[in-house]
Amino acid sequence: MKHKVNVAVAGLGGRGRYLLKTLYGMPDVHIAVACDLREDLAARGADECAADGGYMPDISGDYEQVLSRGDIDAVVIASSWEAHVPMAIRAMEAGKYAAFEVGGACSVQQCWQLIETYERTHIPCMMLENCCYGETETALLNMVRQNVFGELINLECGYRHDLRAHIAKGIELAVSGPEHGLSVCPGTNNMRTRHNLLRMGDLYPTHGVGPMAKILDINRGNRFVSLTSTATKSAGHKAWMKENLPPDSPLVDTVMVNGDVSTTVIKCTRGEVLTVVHDTALPRPYSRGGVVQGTKGIWTEDGNHIHIEGISKEEEWEDFKPYMEKYRHPIWKRYNEGGIDVGGHGGMDYFILRAFVESVISGADTPIDAYDAAAWLAVTPLSEESQATGSAPVAFPDFTNGYFVCPAPAGTSAYCLD
Repeated sequence: MKHKVNVAVAGLGGRGRYLLKTLYGMPDVHIAVACDLREDLAARGADECAADGGYMPDISGDYEQVLSRGDIDAVVIASSWEAHVPMAIRAMEAGKYAAFEVGGACSVQQCWQLIETYERTHIPCMMLENCCYGETETALLNMVRQNVFGELINLECGYRHDLRAHIAKGIELAVSGPEHGLSVCPGTNNMRTRHNLLRMGDLYPTHGVGPMAKILDINRGNRFVSLTSTATKSAGHKAWMKENLPPDSPLVDTVMVNGDVSTTVIKCTRGEVLTVVHDTALPRPYSRGGVVQGTKGIWTEDGNHIHIEGISKEEEWEDFKPYMEKYRHPIWKRYNEGGIDVGGHGGMDYFILRAFVESVISGADTPIDAYDAAAWLAVTPLSEESQATGSAPVAFPDFTNGYFVCPAPAGTSAYCLD
């Protein structure tokens, strides 16, 4: 068992620097390398580690060189969406634990490549889906395990976030940047912009799908078997740009390929249905639109309401807060009672990184494993396929190759979600 983990952080834009900061605050983690193709970004991250963490990591622009080092135990990847899985695969092939940030896969083949590499190398990888460790999501998981909702029937989730200004800024950077233009690669400076301009499907499913997949025992006695996906027209971004940009801006006539709202319906082998919504092009408050509904009751994120048969007044909602306190997950109890400041995104970032680090220390598999990552990431390319064929049903691959029917025993880690 290791006592300190040597970590390389690869990709030091805004998200990567935040992960770096969270990691160098952990006493059992040593940041060995700050790595980015842009060495100025790597240097900035290293300087922040030196100023706040008390030591200076090495700086590198060569990911392959970093992987060749014998002192690196693990790599944390916060690069562009399309590079996450290929970089994780290279880390696993080099014998390094790999953790990578979220964003849908580019293809189903990419998901299979992740599985093949894991099964060949036996090196764990973990998608950093922080929402799995949210206080609400873990309380719901605890309630489902204690049969509060009865037999699960219908679940809903998604990513509903007004990102019009953010995405328009990405196009503006692409147009104004000296090395890029709309005719070459629109939105090159912004991942979300680039994918919305060129793809049609649920581009960012895992914040919703991840926690619901854990609740549904996906890959552990249950699996996704098929999906259909339907998108609305694309009008929200264009309307926003027309209203907010100068009339002579070259962006005013930009039309996204991706529809404003995508709705994907996934059928599970045990009969449950999971509905996933991607909605980032229209005015609205942030929400992941969660719903957990079973034979004994229902919880809804919007309004933070719950109704449990035999406990709640007939046909009336209750506030979920007392239930969250009663069923607070042991992970959260431990930290709430300890008075520990667990940082960003309400603590989720700290928990997901601790789950990864402690897996490396113990030499165990990660609580979000390669099979989880493949199933959640595949929602993007499968939704594209369905939308491209008039919302036709698409079979969902079984990335476990049948082993979901006899899953391995749940781990003993404090961060285990099974």
